[in-house]
Amino acid sequence: MAEMNMLQAVNEALSIAMQADERMVVFGEDVGHFGGVFRATSGLQEKFGRSRCFNTPLTEQGIAGFANGLASNGMTAVAEIQFADYIFPAFDQIVNESAKFRYRSGNEFNVGSLVFRTPYGGGIAGGHYHSQSPEAYFTQTPGLKVVVPRNPAQAKGLLLASIRDKNPVIFFEPKRLYRASVGEVPAGDYEIELGKAEVVREGKDITLVAWGAQMEIIEKAADMAAKEGISCEIIDLRTLAPWDVDTVADSVKKTGRLLVNHEAPLTGGFAGEIAATIQQECFLYLESPISRVCGLDTPYPLVHEKEYMPDALKTFEAIKASVNF
Repeated sequence: MAEMNMLQAVNEALSIAMQADERMVVFGEDVGHFGGVFRATSGLQEKFGRSRCFNTPLTEQGIAGFANGLASNGMTAVAEIQFADYIFPAFDQIVNESAKFRYRSGNEFNVGSLVFRTPYGGGIAGGHYHSQSPEAYFTQTPGLKVVVPRNPAQAKGLLLASIRDKNPVIFFEPKRLYRASVGEVPAGDYEIELGKAEVVREGKDITLVAWGAQMEIIEKAADMAAKEGISCEIIDLRTLAPWDVDTVADSVKKTGRLLVNHEAPLTGGFAGEIAATIQQECFLYLESPISRVCGLDTPYPLVHEKEYMPDALKTFEAIKASVNF
């Protein structure tokens, strides 16, 4: 297996998918010859031509509307929103059009072959307009799938699965891992099943759940807890909509405790949905209240980024409090 970073894995997935599907087009702000602001689409225009990888004007609502039109006419559309913070002007097109195309037509037409790729999250000193984690906004929208990889091998397999899924997908890429996450990636064409969580580490005292860049955080916290004799089971959710209730519930029935970590603010974050569902599924098995270690209910602060982040120390303290409840 070749070793590559997450950007290279995303690029390879796009190239493989475009090679296999001549109807697939990649577009967005600066994605053509420039290769995107992070270079995720480098070389695609040279390889497949300007008609299949091209720049758009700086209009996210226009990008999303154009993507809906292409997908509804049988094309495979992969649109890049340059930063997840910029996805909000496209919100109406995604939530009211992409998500509802199939439903409102009684399955007569759809935009199933549609993916919105977008880098999300902090940790790069990007301030409040380049650091947000808006995944929860889209998980409440029936008709959309929401996917978040944690490493290069996942980025490639999950992106290929998303492109070929028959539903519109929002594919959030953790930007602080783009070059920092390096690992072995299987060669060739492969897919990772959407909607299926991965048990990364087995344990018996508490279940830790996260996704994307926060997986590294909870793994560090679990290592700290292990030195205190606390055994943590670690689950990477990978897909938030639909999310794998059974895998998390089975784990919590074993450990009796649950901690969910995400970078987005606490209030209205997806951790609340997980907590409510697991409380309903596992009430008689719980040994302590479900814990949420999340971002703060403030705009993302540039100067206080370190204080804002739900880091390993905060997670470790929450683990100890849960076990000692």
